[in-house]
Amino acid sequence: MSNREPASAPSVDRAFRHGIEHELPAVEVEGVERLGSLSVELALELFDVQLRSRQLDFAALRLREQGRGYYTIGSSGHEGNAAVAAAMRADDPAFLHYRSGGFFLERARKGQYPHAVRDVLMGMVAARDEPIAGGRHKVFGSRPLWVPPQTSTVASQLPKAVGMAFALKRANRLGVCEELPADAIVMCSFGDASANHSTATGAINAACYIAHKGLPVPILFVCEDNGLGISVRTPVGWIEQNHRGRPGLRYFAADGCNLVAAYEAAMEAVEYVRLKRMPAFLHLSTVRLLGHAGSDVALAYRDIEELRSDEARDPVLATARTLVRAGVLRPEQALQRYEQAAREVEALAHEVAGSPQLPSAEEVMAPLAPRHLERIGAEADRVVAEPERLQFWAPSVVDDEASRKQSRRRLPEAAGPLPLAGHINRCLGDLMLKYPELMIFGEDVARKGGVYGLTRGLQRRLGIGRVFDTLLDEQTILGLAIGAAQAGFLPIPEIQYLAYLHNAEDQIRGEAATLQFFSRAQYQNPMVVRIASYAYQKGFGGHFHNDNSVAVLRDVPGLIIASPSCGEDAAAMLRTCVAAAKVDGAVAVFLEPIALYNTRDLHEEGDGLYQSTYRHDGPGAELGRARRYGEGKDLLLVSFANGVRMSRRAARRLSQEGIEASVLDLRWLAPLPVDDLLAAAAECAAVLVVDETRRSGGVSEGIVASMLDAGYDGPLRRVTSRDSFIPLGPAADLVLLGEDDIVAAVRAMKGRSRR
Repeated sequence: MSNREPASAPSVDRAFRHGIEHELPAVEVEGVERLGSLSVELALELFDVQLRSRQLDFAALRLREQGRGYYTIGSSGHEGNAAVAAAMRADDPAFLHYRSGGFFLERARKGQYPHAVRDVLMGMVAARDEPIAGGRHKVFGSRPLWVPPQTSTVASQLPKAVGMAFALKRANRLGVCEELPADAIVMCSFGDASANHSTATGAINAACYIAHKGLPVPILFVCEDNGLGISVRTPVGWIEQNHRGRPGLRYFAADGCNLVAAYEAAMEAVEYVRLKRMPAFLHLSTVRLLGHAGSDVALAYRDIEELRSDEARDPVLATARTLVRAGVLRPEQALQRYEQAAREVEALAHEVAGSPQLPSAEEVMAPLAPRHLERIGAEADRVVAEPERLQFWAPSVVDDEASRKQSRRRLPEAAGPLPLAGHINRCLGDLMLKYPELMIFGEDVARKGGVYGLTRGLQRRLGIGRVFDTLLDEQTILGLAIGAAQAGFLPIPEIQYLAYLHNAEDQIRGEAATLQFFSRAQYQNPMVVRIASYAYQKGFGGHFHNDNSVAVLRDVPGLIIASPSCGEDAAAMLRTCVAAAKVDGAVAVFLEPIALYNTRDLHEEGDGLYQSTYRHDGPGAELGRARRYGEGKDLLLVSFANGVRMSRRAARRLSQEGIEASVLDLRWLAPLPVDDLLAAAAECAAVLVVDETRRSGGVSEGIVASMLDAGYDGPLRRVTSRDSFIPLGPAADLVLLGEDDIVAAVRAMKGRSRR
């Protein structure tokens, strides 16, 4: 065994050397025709790529043993994926499996990027100067090579890969992503175990669904099948049986350990996708030559004969065998190349092992959520010129002052007072006019206009290319948004109900919100996710239409969470969210209180005090700033969404008891407007947090903690909904916060008894 070899991978190294030294000398030379369509020059290049990918795995193990490396998920046995990169262009976006070392190095060679080996090593040691993630994770990624970094979450990259493939034609037509040519394709790789994950099955289904509708979706799914999900075996034949012959999906297969076969199958698959603009599935049979990762020991669940059988299929040894058989190399030359690759990687590993790492929390978090508030404010306040708005909202074939005057009467601001839903609908229209790259999509948002009509009329004005229905799958909806955003669009996907988000929330948490963090903001997926949210629908629908759980969103670093309580704020905040996405690549979630969509009255029926006139040029809602109602100093009621209206009504009742209260509408649940909260609290004798979400894991916990952390020492209480799912019918009122609960809590704080 070479003294450069880590103790944890001797058998793989020994098996390779044994094959070179004892097997290859007996190989009969058959001539270069054995390389098929693979040229000698490319075959040698790919062999060198495979050798360096293998040595990177050994270096990872060595660095870990030395306490200087932190990542050991290797590509050994999967080096045949270099053939897929060879079959593609360097401007075809690639969403890579974590065993794609061979692909990444070949993409770098093809893209004339000479530093890929060093970059991968720098990722292993969490080096601050590593080009893609900057020490935040070891990922395969590169901005110039169109390889967006992926997390290690199983199969989570597939939905956004489908989203990008779906968006490519639109992006080219609208000119929103000039980097990608019109005939670019998207590649997404994953393992056989990952193919069973709901995220993968949903994404592949979505691609087939889109293709079935006759729309282009040029994506190549590459399944690298080594037969294992850590220790769990994939049944023989399962991947083929599950994907061959599937409608809308062309199936290709090859031995991924055979470089020539893998290359020829990849070439055929790539050509099919590029020409037909249809999805294809490339099934590569591979082996896994090391443990899964880290301290995993394959012998704990695999017998020695099975491991030796896999070593005999080693794709790097197989490539050497092919080159010797073709008369391209002699065995000793193959070994020399192996040793040369080992020396190069070892030298680079030694060089980067002491690289500086991230020195502070501030630097770690720098790319997470950059906020240029002045630029965001200016962008939110920027309005479209009147002639364009007139043509959009009230088109006329005559352009004179009389017709313009008539058209002005049909502008949204001329419609009179509107409830919250009306403001959002009009604002979405103005935003679509303002941003040609903006798309709206989701379930039922097109002709129907959404469950509650908030997108009604937009498809008629803007066409099916920018406002369209999707299939019923939230993972796909959010994946489409992420992929389309990376292709240059500014998506506003809609999730019908908050409860429906939870089966797809990792697309926000693990994918959308992490991209800037793991790419040093070199990649962005700006978006604003609209969600019909919260409860108080007079018993309608039960839990699945009255969900009040937002904890999973508030736990996502850098995510903007907007939660308006009235129409004028909803429009202003929506403009701010879109501006933040445009300026900073922000990911925002816009939580719309369903119960307030069409609420027009505040105190008495018919008072019309909970509606207002829409303004397309109204004052912006600064990110992270609250809004205060009233000037009462006895008590500050702090709330958001439905709680604001309840608090304002409760404040009126309390004033009749001699308690003068003001209401602070937080508006933003992330970032919380802590400064405004503390300033308002300092002017009042006491604070009551009114939280329509749950007592445990709700919003009020964060509010109270923020106030205490800042040194607030006045009377502070909270009143919340119960820790319960929301039942059907009138029983909902038993677990939800109500106005009487607010009044009772205030009386308790003031030491008063109920009269």
